[in-house]
Amino acid sequence: MHPAPSPKAIAPEQLKPAAYADVALLTRYSGNPILSHKDWPYAVNSVFNAGAVRLPSGETLLLCRVEDRTGLSHLCAARSKNGIDGWVVDAHPTLMANPKDYPEEIWGIEDPRITYVPELEKYAVAYTSFARGGPGVSLALTKDFRSFERFGVIMQPEDKDAALLPRRINGYWALIHRPVTTTGAHMWISYSPDLQYWGRHKVILEARRGGWWDANKIGLCSPPIETPRGWLTIYHGVRRTASGSIYRLGLALFDLQHPEICLQRGDSWIFGPETPYELSGDVRDVVFPCGQTIGDDGDTINVYYGAADSSIALATGSIRQLLTWLDVNCSAGVGSGL
Repeated sequence: MHPAPSPKAIAPEQLKPAAYADVALLTRYSGNPILSHKDWPYAVNSVFNAGAVRLPSGETLLLCRVEDRTGLSHLCAARSKNGIDGWVVDAHPTLMANPKDYPEEIWGIEDPRITYVPELEKYAVAYTSFARGGPGVSLALTKDFRSFERFGVIMQPEDKDAALLPRRINGYWALIHRPVTTTGAHMWISYSPDLQYWGRHKVILEARRGGWWDANKIGLCSPPIETPRGWLTIYHGVRRTASGSIYRLGLALFDLQHPEICLQRGDSWIFGPETPYELSGDVRDVVFPCGQTIGDDGDTINVYYGAADSSIALATGSIRQLLTWLDVNCSAGVGSGL
């Protein structure tokens, strides 16, 4: 067992714009990757892009995207007492595609994001369902990650990268997601009275244009974190280069009561592929978190991310330091692309 990384204190003066690129806001666990196909009790191709939650028992549960050898994906849970090692993986898939009852899942289910909803006393799992029309957003509720109440597709293709906020906003449930439209691949928010029927769709963050690190395509990573200052959100940006795409992470902050309003948006990326397990795999140059947990101190954030669409890795940071970094390196109120 390797010790978990602990965030080092970063003084605000260290975060001057000229030096922000040298500040490590997320520290990789030295024993990465923490899960791969080698840890699975049945034959699979790859394991990545896991939703994450701390259970009442104190255990960490990762609901992992597992691509089998047919090329289709399902979801499988892994549990750990410390969220680092000693993972116990379900002997069989935890949630399989069900194309008979849900034809939108004919080509598998992918990339879950988990939100605990106190009002329902259940976990909401938003995931990508994949079919001939492309990817869509589906939703399921569970109390124990053994049985699931499925809502089916709630956002039609092409749409993905979705997570439910943990409480109603002005009486309505809120879902952040990423449709692809004629205007581009931007982050949207939609509202619902019942989790089934959705409306009041609004763009909340646009992909920037030109040479920016997050030009052309962006999307939500792990579910937004509620802080006194707003919804702290890690999102991914895709930079297209002559040798392929690079997936990196950035930060944005949204208003607590009006989450369609972007308060701050980081100008630079904060975390990108650097290590061999991030640079090489089924899809090279990718870091892609779908989940995080918060430590007992209320500040430590454990980010679980897919590495090169082949394994799961862990990085640790501080919510306080992420917010401090945003104060220094942000474009206030910039939800639209530049």
